[in-house]
Amino acid sequence: MGVGVSSWELARAVSKTGQLGVVSGTALDTVIARRLQDGDQGGHVRRALEHFPVSALADRVLRKYFRAGGRGPEIPYLPIAKPSQHPLVKSLELSVVANFVEVWLAKEGHDGLVGINFLEKVQLATPSAAYGAMLAGVDYVLMGAGIPAEIPALLTGLAEHETRSLDLHVENSTTRYSVEFNPQALIGGQLPPLHRPRFLAIVAAHVLAVYLTREESTRPDGFVIEGPRAGGHNAPPRGRGSLDDDGQPVYGPRDDADLAKVAAVGLPFWVAGGYGTPDRVREALALGAAGVQVGTLFALAAESGLDETLRAQLLGEIDGPGLQIRTDPLASSTGFPFKVATLPETLSDDTLYEERPRLCDLGYLRVPYERTPGVIGYRCPAEPVATFVRKGGSSEEAAGRKCLCNALLANVSLGQTRRDGYREVPLVTLGTDLVGVMALRARYPDGWSAAEAVAYLEA
Repeated sequence: MGVGVSSWELARAVSKTGQLGVVSGTALDTVIARRLQDGDQGGHVRRALEHFPVSALADRVLRKYFRAGGRGPEIPYLPIAKPSQHPLVKSLELSVVANFVEVWLAKEGHDGLVGINFLEKVQLATPSAAYGAMLAGVDYVLMGAGIPAEIPALLTGLAEHETRSLDLHVENSTTRYSVEFNPQALIGGQLPPLHRPRFLAIVAAHVLAVYLTREESTRPDGFVIEGPRAGGHNAPPRGRGSLDDDGQPVYGPRDDADLAKVAAVGLPFWVAGGYGTPDRVREALALGAAGVQVGTLFALAAESGLDETLRAQLLGEIDGPGLQIRTDPLASSTGFPFKVATLPETLSDDTLYEERPRLCDLGYLRVPYERTPGVIGYRCPAEPVATFVRKGGSSEEAAGRKCLCNALLANVSLGQTRRDGYREVPLVTLGTDLVGVMALRARYPDGWSAAEAVAYLEA
């Protein structure tokens, strides 16, 4: 559910009902650094830091970013280094600590299960982020937006504090590249083995599920089968990928995973995208699923990290003529279609999009490319067009791209304020299935909790 929307508060509330609460693992280093700069209201981050197994490392993060009373509304957040093949030690420390904090808080005070969701497209940050979550005892790791073939072995190695690497997808590469992470060098060798979390691969097609189970090293512990009605990133349509009159990708029967073939693989699976009602839950169970993954109902719940003003706007649009949610083929720099809620004062407004100065200062979705053999650079279609073209991209590829990194942080009240006075504008994503949302809205006109959403789905 985007950066910070599936927060520790939301995951904890869901987990306490006996279900799997999942925190968003994307950009948690920035999320935690900015929460600290905003004064850490409630002292939650600092409470978690007290339990980090290497106190000196946690103390360095605290000294760097914590601002008692907050930074002030006109003061920019401190920059942090962009993810790269060879990150600075301080960047790895922040990544490990931040993922520990979010998972530790989600697990605090109960014995329910907690998972963390990563994007395969954000490869550079994955090893250190997964290790931080594992230090906090995360129970499940989920990953989509790509082919997460190396994650099972990564988790197995990290549980033993082993040095591990992931192959990097480098455009125009003539040689193999990887990103390496050495836990021992970061925290020392005094820790016992960690709990190895179960891994769920998020896929859109049964073909990919079958492929991942062919080898022991790539076999996950289960799957989330996500259809094109889900929020966030969607898999591109299979086939030629035509657009309708509104410029949205056209999905057809080929884009519906064959759940019988998924079941035949023999691993548990959950289904997602349009399963946010009790009837659809029962239908999924009848088809052999272990359960469902639901986002939109919980993104609008009281405990989610979504900015309160945005939540009120979204619910107001639902009460009015109806909330429009488009599958935008261009918005995300990943090249994957991305669900965008059409909402005033967000980047779904073409005028606001054109007014925003293009820049790439967070870099989570940058793509590595080979500058010369053995040397990689990074580019993003959402950065300034001239910069992107100079790095070998094209102006056509840059057209319509939106800076998801900054916009999604603005969704959770952590948007950057720049020295020239510009404030980053949100861009909201939701799934297109709003039947459950409207049912809960009718039942709870003043808003609903995560527990109430779970109870509705279990009815």
